[in-house]
Amino acid sequence: MIITPEHDAIFNTVKNFIQKEINPHAAEWEKAGIYPAHEVFKKMGDLGMLGINKEEKYGGLGLDYSYNMYAAEALGYSTTGGVTLSIGVQTDMATPAIAKFGSTELKEQFLAPAIAGEYVAAIAVSEPGAGSDVAGLKTTAKKDGDDYIINGSKMWITNATQADFFCVLANTSDDKPHKNKSLIVVPANLPGITIGEKIDKIGMRSSDTAPIFFDDVRVPQRYRIGAEGTGFMLQMLQFQEERLWGAANSLIGMEQCINLTIEYCKERKTFGQPLINNQSIHFRLAELKTEVELLRALTYRASDLMMAKKDVTELASMCKLKGGRLVREVADSCLQYWGGMGFTTDNPISQVFRDGRLASIGGGADEIMLGIICKYMDILPKRGS
Repeated sequence: MIITPEHDAIFNTVKNFIQKEINPHAAEWEKAGIYPAHEVFKKMGDLGMLGINKEEKYGGLGLDYSYNMYAAEALGYSTTGGVTLSIGVQTDMATPAIAKFGSTELKEQFLAPAIAGEYVAAIAVSEPGAGSDVAGLKTTAKKDGDDYIINGSKMWITNATQADFFCVLANTSDDKPHKNKSLIVVPANLPGITIGEKIDKIGMRSSDTAPIFFDDVRVPQRYRIGAEGTGFMLQMLQFQEERLWGAANSLIGMEQCINLTIEYCKERKTFGQPLINNQSIHFRLAELKTEVELLRALTYRASDLMMAKKDVTELASMCKLKGGRLVREVADSCLQYWGGMGFTTDNPISQVFRDGRLASIGGGADEIMLGIICKYMDILPKRGS
């Protein structure tokens, strides 16, 4: 991925927005367990930050995917992971399928307002009994005339309490698990939709996460994205953007952890000398910084392949796996050097420690990523063997 002055302009716009509009309120939003998504998204929409690689026809900037990845990296300057996660849901998790495969009506009615920041979007895939096992979800959408009648529930839905619409994956037939699903855009104000209590999480606290219940929710079949029965495939494609976004978004946060730890270790003295003078510490921090740069290179390579319309499933899975594990490793290692200060709630390293833990769970657990990589390596045991 080649970084141009135009990339830097996008990057700096996002960085400045984060530092001006997000970070000053981070502590307040963390305590509240929610932030004003509509207010923040409208400001982002006015700057063109919510549709960087979406069509200009619907309010996007029409730039290539690399600009979107670089913007995701710039979001890493946020001191609250929950807000950036919520933004990522809007740009790279709940709207890519609409942008690529949705009808003109869906793009005009839902995508354009999402890009403008007038609508908050949510992706509704996970269920109480089907998180990483997407094929096992139970929510149904049965035909009734020109409509679908949706019944079931979704769990762990980011933006749930503020969303204007959900991108719902549901079973629309009795076919095989990979052929019976469809992605359907469901307005949040329809009768029969109930939003459960906001979930009290150990991290990502500033984003609202809640279950959703569908009880005979009637939605027009024309709100389906793409052909019926292609939902599993479309969601797998959407997952690739989610996973690459997550890897890119983690980079600067990890660098910030390392840099803050270096400064703290220069100031903190033990046994009469700065803590940083311990060779084991500066060697460890050097190693961690190297690992972050390796992840950046891998993420940039996957971005290049995405722009070339190549299959990035294997590399995106590697980015997701490595990103989730590395953010844990960086935060845990850095926190150790802060001693008791690192174990306090308002410490910036403990914030990354808490928020970053989700990276190995959400969007497909580490074990799922390993299984995908093994499949591409052709080392999985054959069925029946």
